[in-house]
Amino acid sequence: MKYVLRLIYGGGLLFAGVGHFRNEKGFVSIMPSFIPFKRFFVQVTGIIEVLYGLMLLTGKGVDIVRKTLPGFLYAVLPANVNMAVNPQPINGKKLPAWALWTRLPLQWVLIALAKRIK
Repeated sequence: MKYVLRLIYGGGLLFAGVGHFRNEKGFVSIMPSFIPFKRFFVQVTGIIEVLYGLMLLTGKGVDIVRKTLPGFLYAVLPANVNMAVNPQPINGKKLPAWALWTRLPLQWVLIALAKRIK
């Protein structure tokens, strides 16, 4: 089960990280207004997600990811909250409000499960 969890997280993080570069404007648009240098932070979080994804998929550095991924998920939580409170179209598509709000408690599940990656 833990191996499957590692592959799911690895694939998801790699996909999300690449998305930061393929749809940079969309990720910038969900950032709260109080965060400066939005484009920079979108790129940095994209790089981190790609690296985490590759580390999990290759099995190298899994301990580092397990220890630091929860903190990373806490760090991106303000963007997820802002996206729910101030929804913005992504790639011209408006996401349903229920999906945006459901994502918030799901973040806590992702944080808890990240600690179990092996």
